[in-house]
Amino acid sequence: MSFPRMHVSLYVKNIYQTADFYSKFFGQKPDKIKNDYCKFTLEEPSLIISFVQNEDKVSDRFGHLGFQIDSLEELKTRMANLNLQKIEILEEMGTNCCYANQDKFWVTDPSGYMWEVYYFHKDVEFNDPRYQANDASACCTPELPRSEKQKIKLADLQNNNCTPESGCC
Repeated sequence: MSFPRMHVSLYVKNIYQTADFYSKFFGQKPDKIKNDYCKFTLEEPSLIISFVQNEDKVSDRFGHLGFQIDSLEELKTRMANLNLQKIEILEEMGTNCCYANQDKFWVTDPSGYMWEVYYFHKDVEFNDPRYQANDASACCTPELPRSEKQKIKLADLQNNNCTPESGCC
């Protein structure tokens, strides 16, 4: 037996800011929006995601959500589209996180939920040094606080091949 579609529901601080952010991030308008609720139904990936306005239940210990995409070209296109819509992104190109070599970017919604969009290159046997910790919590999370994020040009990172002991990170 399979599940035809996944449903996620998140508490948010402001339903209208959330609806605006996700309309830009998902590239579609919500299916339903009320004063304290909105819902998006995505076909690919098959996902129903809803948001309930309740600031008291927003948690900063949630972790993150993400999408794996099929090509580096798609990653570049998505970053360009979000830049045009003035959505702040943090790029991490050629990084080894969670023992996988990936190109990715992060966005943070108005309630602080982080989304990772990544292209998987290959499994690797090490993490970038900045992710070395006694647990996995340092991995798969942007290292810079939101206020310190900077845009990085893809062209500047084309030849960035991080390897153990290289000092690149």
